[in-house]
Amino acid sequence: MKVILLTELKGRGGEGDVVEVKTGFAVNYLFPRKMAVEATAGNLKQLELRRHNIKKREDVRLAEAGDFRNLLDGKKVVITVKVGDAGRLFGSVTPMMIADAIKEQLGVEVDRRKIETRGIIKEVGEHPAEVAVYREIKADFVVDVVAEGAATELSEEEQELAAQVEEAKAGFEAEPVPGAEGAEAEALVEAAVEAEVLESAEEAGEKALEPAEEEAPQE
Repeated sequence: MKVILLTELKGRGGEGDVVEVKTGFAVNYLFPRKMAVEATAGNLKQLELRRHNIKKREDVRLAEAGDFRNLLDGKKVVITVKVGDAGRLFGSVTPMMIADAIKEQLGVEVDRRKIETRGIIKEVGEHPAEVAVYREIKADFVVDVVAEGAATELSEEEQELAAQVEEAKAGFEAEPVPGAEGAEAEALVEAAVEAEVLESAEEAGEKALEPAEEEAPQE
């Protein structure tokens, strides 16, 4: 049966397209949901009268789809999961989990039904995925699955700060803790040193942010 689509039908076309579908699919699914009408002579004539308006709406949809794709294309979302031996997940990463991660990390609402992955994600690591935005427009992104409790990679700024703290700690000494011995004493001294280093770093940072004092005018 030939029908005129009133909205997008994934993989088949969009508003105004005339496509061939099975009669049962049209009668039981497309027609009740007002997604299509039968391509009768009268409906085809009406379609020609509406071509201009349909094209204007399609141009808007394509522009919006392009903008939406740019929000996701080339991005990465991180999903933290519990894993067993050899990095295997307890279960799998679902489209709903990916949609939630996209919303939380990128601030973009995505229909989970439009998310596609290359097979079921059951291992840690980076996995390519895509969102079917509209018609042939798709956004490619990466799902980075990490084990719960795994150390995250530090940024360059964080690495530099950590190095500065370690270097500064070598120049500080802390008083021994009364009543503590062995490993406990070492741990307490280490904590005291780090606290002193960080406190000094904070003071230095605050001092750097203070406005410079103006020199008193010379008489």
